[in-house]
This record gives sequence, structure tokens and C-alpha cells, in this order.
Amino acid sequence: MNIESVATDLASPLINDSVVLKQPSHYQLALKDLMSGLKKWTIWLMLAYQDVKLRYRRSILGPFWITISMAITVYSMGYLYGHLFHSNLQTYFPFLVAGMLGWSLISSQFSDLTEALTQSESLIKQIKLPYSLYIHRVAMRNVIIFFHNIIVIIPILAIYHEVAKVNFYSLMLIPGLLLIYINSISYGLVLGMLGARYRDIVQIVKSLIQVAFFLTPIMWNPILLPEKDRFIILFNPFYSFVELIRAPLLGSKPEWSIFAMVTVVTVLGIFLCMRMFSKYRARIVYWL
Repeated sequence: MNIESVATDLASPLINDSVVLKQPSHYQLALKDLMSGLKKWTIWLMLAYQDVKLRYRRSILGPFWITISMAITVYSMGYLYGHLFHSNLQTYFPFLVAGMLGWSLISSQFSDLTEALTQSESLIKQIKLPYSLYIHRVAMRNVIIFFHNIIVIIPILAIYHEVAKVNFYSLMLIPGLLLIYINSISYGLVLGMLGARYRDIVQIVKSLIQVAFFLTPIMWNPILLPEKDRFIILFNPFYSFVELIRAPLLGSKPEWSIFAMVTVVTVLGIFLCMRMFSKYRARIVYWL
């Protein structure tokens, strides 16, 4: 028996009993980040609440200044544009107020989520937490502000009760908000990464939001368009998401085309989020 055969016999048990550790893929790490972010809901919920609370620290009314500001804006706009468009205030006022509530939530999600990672730079570099947690923080903060603003619709429901009413369809506000929140997380991660990598993206998104406001039926009613051209607004995703809020607030059911557009946008957002987040997740900390 030679020395080489003896060495091979001694090493074979060690080789057979050894455990080969397989490194998780980028997709698995991204999925783990998303799941861990959901499990830490107490953290991002507390941070979101603190963001709203600290913004109005030492003020008498606190966060309800948000409600007052929204009320002044929508009531003055309703009276002004109702007369400019020669519209019936009985139908235009509820349409505008409910639309502004939906647009305020959606536009703030887009603009704030683009800066979600860059504004949390210090926390990301000091504490090991899932990146998705910071997206949840901003998204939930805007949802909390929305529930402050929703008080504005109460006088409208009382005054224009023939047009705006509370009924069974009002419960559809809950799944509508859930769909908006899911899209906020998926597109928020994409925008957050782009905003961290290219700082000009923040200004570009804010400019596009301003343009989208005038192209979306919020101040103006789709019935003002010629009937043959009304199908164009169905291809505006902002309109579909606004209707998820506006229709239930007015006690009506969103049309099937609204849900079709929202479904397409949601699936596309989840696919895009997983594709980009799994590929560029490890680079985020170097971009900040």
C-alpha cells in the first residue's frame, strides 16, 4: 500500500461528510428583504407615525393642519372652477373633492418614494434593516395623511347627499387603498433605487406629476370631452387609481375598465420591482 492511497482513504470520509454551503441567489435575497420588511411592520408603522407627528411638533392642532390645508384648497377650487367651467356645483363639487383626495395620496406617493432611500441614508448606513422597510415607512406615512384628509369629504356628503352618499360601494375604498399600497411598494422600490442612483430623477418625477395632474380628470370632468375621444382617458393609469378612491367616496362602483387597467399596472409593477430589486439591491448602499 503506497502513501497516496492511504491519504485518499483518510480524506474520503471528510469529503463525504462535508456540507457545501450554497449562496442564496439575488432573487432569493430580494424576496427575503421584502418578506422581512413586512414582518417588521411595527417599526415602519412607528416611524411613519413619528414622521407625521414631528412635522407639526409644538403646534396646537398638530397633524390636523393637514386637514385644514386640504379643506381650504379643495373648497376654494370647487367654487372657483365650478363657475369657470359653468358646471353644476351639485355634481362638480363632490367630483372635485373626492378626486383631489385620491390625487393627493397618489401624487405624494410617487414624489416622496423617489426620495425614500436617499432621505434614510444615515439609517441605512448605520443599522442593518431591510431596504423595503424604508419604502413602507414613506408609503404608510402618506396613507396616514390621507386618513387625516378624508375628513374633508364629510361636509360634502352632508350638503350634496343626493350625489355623494355612503352605501355598500363605499366599502370598496378598502381594497382600493390596498391596491394603491401594493403599487406604492413595488414602484416605490424602483423609483427609490433610481432616485438613489440618479439624483435628477427626483426633479423629473415631480415635473411629470405636475403635468399628469392637468392631463388627469380631476379638475375637469371626462364628459367635457367629445364622446368619441373619451376612451383616451382609460389609458391614463393615474385616472384609474384616482377612481379607486373617488368612486367609493361618492358611493358608486368603479367601472370594470378601471380594474382592468389597475390589474395590468400592478402586475407590471411587481415584475419590474422584482427584476430591478434582485439585480441592483446590493448596490443601493454604494449609491447613497
